[in-house]
Amino acid sequence: METTHKIFFKNSSDMCEVESETVDLLVTSPPYPMIEMWDSLFSSLNEEIEKALKEEKGRKAFNLMHYELDKVWKETARVLKLGGIACINIGDATRNINRNFQLFPNHVKIVNFFQNNGFIELPCILWRKPTNSPTKFLGSGMLPPNAYITLEHEYILILRKGENKRKIPPKSEYRYNSAYFWEERNKWFSDLWVDIRGVSQSLNNDYNKKKLRERSAAFPIDLPYRLINMFSIYGDTVLDPFWGTGTTSLAAMISTRNSIGYEINSEFMALFKQNIKKTKKLVDLINEKRLLQHVEFIKRYKKQVKDVKYKAINYKFPVITKQEIGILLYSIKKYSDIDNEFIIDYEKFEFKPKKK
Repeated sequence: METTHKIFFKNSSDMCEVESETVDLLVTSPPYPMIEMWDSLFSSLNEEIEKALKEEKGRKAFNLMHYELDKVWKETARVLKLGGIACINIGDATRNINRNFQLFPNHVKIVNFFQNNGFIELPCILWRKPTNSPTKFLGSGMLPPNAYITLEHEYILILRKGENKRKIPPKSEYRYNSAYFWEERNKWFSDLWVDIRGVSQSLNNDYNKKKLRERSAAFPIDLPYRLINMFSIYGDTVLDPFWGTGTTSLAAMISTRNSIGYEINSEFMALFKQNIKKTKKLVDLINEKRLLQHVEFIKRYKKQVKDVKYKAINYKFPVITKQEIGILLYSIKKYSDIDNEFIIDYEKFEFKPKKK
């Protein structure tokens, strides 16, 4: 099996390189409007934003920032297939404007755009990032009534293009090979995620320049990896129009999907090429962890329920449902790259659990 991964270093408000209705899944985390680290980026796209910020016209700046994001969402709507899914990780912003502390609800603006452009909003996920901060309040602390709620979660919006589900042949081998385990389904499809940690806004020391640090985003690989497995099948194409350091592309490689990324800062390619060298080892570690966790789950499950009816064809261990019997994981055999395009070759992942 083979996948292809293309990166274009340009503004994703124009994705002319991608044909309409050819993308299966969007997984992205855009710059968050009204978060100060992104002010310079938005201002570079529209000088009226910088002016509004200087004049402390917060609501105007907020709307102008989303106007710039809407240009990208419009292109996303064009390239997604009917029935395709958009997964967007976005956090709301809090900020003092004219000495008034206030919330800027980014997720509401994004949902409104997609609802007005032919998408169906599905139940979203609240991603609650674990934090070590002892501070849980803002404002007057223990004195009512002027303290403020601390934002400790972000949204993972799930939106479908059109009213109908994506059409996949009922006997699709790729679909059955792409199955996840019963216990994974119960965990992944919860509306509250607390087991995925955020990542630092800094990069490796070799690339710790100010511009790169400002343009990096807290987007851990576990998050796109999980979403890709939830909402696509082997061989699908995943798009990230805010590519950053390429985390979505790495997750697509690990998940045996194709990917397309758009990024305005070409300096990130050097870091991506460093990370891709580690991907072959990483995919084997992830695969082994998933399979070992399933084996341990089955042991616990059998203590409560004596009979497990089904067995996985490729790995010869019990599974809970018939839909899981075809599950198959892949290892990366080799990869090659020409300019900004990467080709990955795969082989079946061989699972050899250690005997105790």
